[in-house]
Amino acid sequence: MRRNHRNPRPPGRRSRSLTLVLAAALAAPLAWTAPAAARETPPFRNPRLPVAARVDDLLGRLTLDEKVSLLHQYQPAIPRLGIGRFKTGTEALHGVAWSTDVHNGGAVVTAKGTVFPQSVGLGATWDPALLKRIGSAVGDEARGYNSENPDVWGLQLWAPVVNLLRDPRWGRNEEGYSEDPLLTGLLATAYGRGIEGDDPDRLRAAPVLKHYMANNNEIRRDQTSSSLRPRVKKEYDEVPFKIPLTRDAATGIMTSYNLVNGRPATVTPDAGGLVRSWSDRTLFNVTDAGAPNGLINAQAYYPDLPSGDAAVLKAGVDSFTTDDTNSSITINAVKEALSRGLLAESDVDRAVRHILGIRVRLGEFDPGGGPYGKITEDVVDSPAHRALARKAATEQMVLLKNQGGTLPLSTGKVAVVGPLSNTLYTDWYSGSLPYKVTPLDGIRKRAASVATSEGVDRIALKDVGTGKYIAGGTGAGAVLKTGPTSSADATTQFDVFDWGQGIVTLRSVANGKTVGRYNWGDNFANDQDQPNNWFVQQMFKLEKQDDGDYLLRYAGYEKAYDWADPAKTYVKTQDDGTLALTTKDDASRYAKDAVSSGVDSAVKAATGADTAVVVVGSMPFINGREDHDRTTMALAEGQSELIKAVRKANPNTVVVVENSYPTTLTWEQENIPAILWTSHAGAETGNALASVLFGDESPSGKLPQTWYRSESDLPDILEYDIIKTDRTYQYFKGQPLYPFGHGLSYTSFRYGKPKLSSRSVGRDGTVTVTVPVTNTGKKAGDEVVQLYTHQRDSRVKQPVKRLRAFAKVHVEPGKTVPAKLRLAASDLAIWDVTRNRWAVEKSGHDLLIGSSSTDIRQRATLAVRGETIPDRDLAKPTRAADFDDQNGIELVDETKTAGDAVAGAAGSWLKFADADLGRSAGTVTARVAGTSATTVQVRLDRPDGPLAGTLAVPSTGDTYAYKEITAQLSNARGNHDVYLVFTGETRLSTFSLTR
Repeated sequence: MRRNHRNPRPPGRRSRSLTLVLAAALAAPLAWTAPAAARETPPFRNPRLPVAARVDDLLGRLTLDEKVSLLHQYQPAIPRLGIGRFKTGTEALHGVAWSTDVHNGGAVVTAKGTVFPQSVGLGATWDPALLKRIGSAVGDEARGYNSENPDVWGLQLWAPVVNLLRDPRWGRNEEGYSEDPLLTGLLATAYGRGIEGDDPDRLRAAPVLKHYMANNNEIRRDQTSSSLRPRVKKEYDEVPFKIPLTRDAATGIMTSYNLVNGRPATVTPDAGGLVRSWSDRTLFNVTDAGAPNGLINAQAYYPDLPSGDAAVLKAGVDSFTTDDTNSSITINAVKEALSRGLLAESDVDRAVRHILGIRVRLGEFDPGGGPYGKITEDVVDSPAHRALARKAATEQMVLLKNQGGTLPLSTGKVAVVGPLSNTLYTDWYSGSLPYKVTPLDGIRKRAASVATSEGVDRIALKDVGTGKYIAGGTGAGAVLKTGPTSSADATTQFDVFDWGQGIVTLRSVANGKTVGRYNWGDNFANDQDQPNNWFVQQMFKLEKQDDGDYLLRYAGYEKAYDWADPAKTYVKTQDDGTLALTTKDDASRYAKDAVSSGVDSAVKAATGADTAVVVVGSMPFINGREDHDRTTMALAEGQSELIKAVRKANPNTVVVVENSYPTTLTWEQENIPAILWTSHAGAETGNALASVLFGDESPSGKLPQTWYRSESDLPDILEYDIIKTDRTYQYFKGQPLYPFGHGLSYTSFRYGKPKLSSRSVGRDGTVTVTVPVTNTGKKAGDEVVQLYTHQRDSRVKQPVKRLRAFAKVHVEPGKTVPAKLRLAASDLAIWDVTRNRWAVEKSGHDLLIGSSSTDIRQRATLAVRGETIPDRDLAKPTRAADFDDQNGIELVDETKTAGDAVAGAAGSWLKFADADLGRSAGTVTARVAGTSATTVQVRLDRPDGPLAGTLAVPSTGDTYAYKEITAQLSNARGNHDVYLVFTGETRLSTFSLTR
């Protein structure tokens, strides 16, 4: 979800009229109050009754208007029943982050509590037990904030994000746990269970899984369709949602912005069907922010809002997150849908029943708020939570390289340099940090002496036309203005932070604040602690001209939107000295004075030090985030040059990469002795980093996704078929820079011979693999033992390997600890597209046990007594979407409410392998739709193989208007791979080859 942001021209606020309030009160009939002894507790307030009975009672007391009012994110109070407001959606991805204020037009209110490492960092812990503790802390802090202001801090938490990190260029990579569905599902389960608490019936808070589903690109995210063949959907994208829901670790889903197979996820039928089948509990599903309106606007899927809102409810989504605090738009649309017969009251009742079910479980109607009602704000940022945040920050760090025992460090002279050495950044889904321990702070506590430099250039910009320098303000407002005539004036100096691809931020020496253009005003100011907000307005480019002068280009994110004037992106000095936007031709020209060199300063600090620690990385609001994918995985160019210069000055260089995604560190891997990765890990980052660098803790983090050598290793970001395109470690056949599961330690581990509880297992059986792990080093450490499998024989393309189990074990020096890994044969099932069900095939499986997906230490073989999938029977109606392979087709929506079809174009084809055509297949029948006449050929064995028949496809007038057509076949007998080859654009729903 994106936060509400201030509109360039915000509407005036509505004022409340005391006169109207008094008039309504006087007009209301006087209520008779029964004597206290005669009043009875209504059943919905009786905690001894089952939840369903309480919900039924309360639902029966509500009028239709009251029920409809509960469908919006901001649910109003119902005073006559003593029911208060309820707000869905407090963001709590890695700590309570922010919410919105119903009393202030939906303005964002940011928490200032415990900020845990980013989710991708938590993924690197491979530690479900730790994630449960963190979830418990987050649930407690959510309760603490709720106790202080329930109107702002709702207890339905929109977390965790379980979208798989399929493509590391995804702007929201920081929000997910892993590219692997099992690891993601188990960590999400632990986090969700921690949030919910251990009471069997009541909830501490209600976690909601984001974003259903296949949401892994930001480019045109509300218009692109994720094309999911059934195997990818079942074996990959559904898994991280299914695991926590089946284990009662989530209370609903948030639908995503994108389309899936041509249908907006906002109206996915899975919300009311498949997803609810995974849980024995009532689920409360919500839309993403603004998505209901997207059905009408960007997606143009429905003609008007009543139609769209009706479809949302019928699909099984219960709550509308839209139009900020203005619920009247949703209310009116739903009422119109009811009046037009698009909805029945039973549809509203169903959604409200889901909503009330969660509110009852949250203890809202229990005396004292239920078992978690006594939690107060005292828990926020408590000493225990600070200690847990430090543990998490430590455990998520990954040692990527450690040549010659460079780490751990001694307590000698250390140079700490780099643009992230003395700062901590938060991200879009972070709360504010209540305190900060930077890398420099942490190392200073441990090293005997420290030299430091941020390694950034300090410059001054002189208006060539006037000879005056841009100066930062020092007082309230801090507006930039030309005035001084010498760069020796400290107010004229700015530190330049390079974030790559020409983007820089400027920090004013005048007050240490970042420069930007705020709230769409005319002036620029230096008044922000860090780049921030939905439209990041603190980004610039310094564009050198042929004569050596510079243009200052403003590169704020709002310039990517149509409503922003794309021509006015350059800075001009106005007559009064303030800065404003103008066209390139009208822009002022500036001379750039180099006050000091960042590289020179860093080299000076590094020279003579025992070790140089270079801290580089990303700014989470700039280097890819919600609404902005990355186009490169490289470090910023200036940061790379800094590393090279420091390495030349001091061979004993350690690089700390602090960012949220895999990075192409090819030069660094070849030339830097030691490399350590951390996510943006919160207030305790510096303490955690120092504890690892100096050996107080042995690093135990493992990469939760593959780090590639180059963007060329990846297909287009919009290609979601991981099987066909060899995506993720499961199918990737190249050599990664760092493999999935990689992470070094300060000690070494020997894996003993694995012992299997059985060498053979039936399709419903389970085998336990026990592996003795011995610490052969001199330091205690944690090792993540990873079990992968590879299926030797299969009807379909199998992964190169796939994670099936893992165990994190602590081993003292010289000791041996058994790692126990459980593998169910059902975990090995594939989705059989020939019969639309799970199938455990008869095959041998290689069990690969190791310290990463490529560092395999032990092997074993397991025989699985499964089934042999029979040949396809194409005489039965076969869904076109259930192909075995394809070229050039797109999966699309069969209808607007359910079903998948395929859309083909000239030259595209579908393959249906291993078809038994018997003695003869006489005819082909197909359901087709489209707006042009074309043909579909039936060919055998190859796309250009023998032609068995041709379907003449007519125009049906509409892509949803299907017509059944037939054609004769010839020489179609025996066992063949059957290809359907398209010669033009058409949609194909089902087909059959009859005998």
